[in-house]
Amino acid sequence: MQHIDIISAVPSRFENALKTGDLFFFPSTIEKHTEQEIQYEIRLCPALQHKPALPTPHFSDDLIDSEITDHTPKGKKFDPFLPPYNNNLHVGDLKDEVSQEEFAILLNKYSVVPQHFLMVTKEFRSQASPLMPHELLQSYTMVLSARKIGKKIFAFYNCGNNSGASQPHKHIQFVPIEDDGPPIERLARQAKLDFADRPFSLTKLSYASHSYRFPTNLDTYPQERLEELLANAFLQLLDLSISTIRHDPEYPAGTPSYNVIMTLEHLHIVPRRLEHYTLEKTGEKLNINALGFAGMLLVKSDEELAAVKREGVGKILRGVGLSSVHDIQVEGQMD
Repeated sequence: MQHIDIISAVPSRFENALKTGDLFFFPSTIEKHTEQEIQYEIRLCPALQHKPALPTPHFSDDLIDSEITDHTPKGKKFDPFLPPYNNNLHVGDLKDEVSQEEFAILLNKYSVVPQHFLMVTKEFRSQASPLMPHELLQSYTMVLSARKIGKKIFAFYNCGNNSGASQPHKHIQFVPIEDDGPPIERLARQAKLDFADRPFSLTKLSYASHSYRFPTNLDTYPQERLEELLANAFLQLLDLSISTIRHDPEYPAGTPSYNVIMTLEHLHIVPRRLEHYTLEKTGEKLNINALGFAGMLLVKSDEELAAVKREGVGKILRGVGLSSVHDIQVEGQMD
């Protein structure tokens, strides 16, 4: 299938999967919350209180920690992202012509946002591995294709043990948006850049975040040039994220974790230190993934909502992220 065909098919496939019971949708309400001139969105979804929490996956495992079936080989774990797929959740397939890598497009079985879908590697790839150039290309082409038919989506990727990822099988996620992008985009658009082709930091944020602004005519680039630009932007941001991690003496051992957010205009990488934030007043653990750093947090009760607002979104995100060392990094670039 072509990207536009996939985007066009998602709404009807979502409705059908909902009717057949193959997909579960949890209604929610959104509250705007402003801190330090930054407007966040906090989504309240009480129905999630009844959804059992899955254990944090171990990304070194061969298969997924999700569901054991009679068809699962002894000693192996069932991987819902390997074929055969549930026909009502399987939107279609993509193939990168250069790498020959194949992807399945699957609806998110447990949706809080309608029409949330995933691009999953057909063969097992680790969710602790960085995004490859062809994966960046396919993701951006998906976001761009949506715009061409009057829809708005953005992509995100949770990488590593402390990123908030729920499955070890590599998957990039896409969610629709109704306005001009997730909250982080409004902040990124305000940034005045000294150099158009270099990463920048959103210094208003309470945590380390690295961003790259795409050229305004990126939609006119041939695929080869587009892939090269995306890969170069990703590597620059990843280098800065690793540098940020190295400046944290208490960073946990193991493969670095980070969140990736991709919109039409920007690429963002946020290095991660912890998967959960424990609310001081309630003791509740909040799982934070890339959507949290996009400015879109999820809570399960009015009490949790009140606790998040009282504690502060900026403090929560800093609690699972890292301190910015932007000034040191800028000095290093100048040297």
